[in-house]
Amino acid sequence: MEHVFFSDGNQKQISWAILTGNDIEKQMRDHPENYFDKVTVEQAKYIALHAGIFWCIGRFIIKNGDAIKVKLDSKSMYDTLRENKETLDSFCNTKINFLNKLIEQRKLEVKYELISSQENAAKLS
Repeated sequence: MEHVFFSDGNQKQISWAILTGNDIEKQMRDHPENYFDKVTVEQAKYIALHAGIFWCIGRFIIKNGDAIKVKLDSKSMYDTLRENKETLDSFCNTKINFLNKLIEQRKLEVKYELISSQENAAKLS
């Protein structure tokens, strides 16, 4: 099955949206106390990506072997994930490692695409 995945985050909230065929699921969460107003926007975006993919697997939206087009509105995230590089931020690297483990364990086919923030279906206001 093919999916299109969007995510966003700021210092207070994270959100994600997944489009499968004509169905779209959107979710938004406040950060837990240990992240609320304590993470950077980029860190929050990595949290949203990791949490959203994990949630979609848990809800059986994403299944083993599925293809996911991950649309990112952060050029630095796009470059890092597409080229499988590490960042200078150990927090972000931890989220990247968790994400890579999910991708490997579930045999997911993931492609990253850079979009504008206006195109982000999970955009927080």
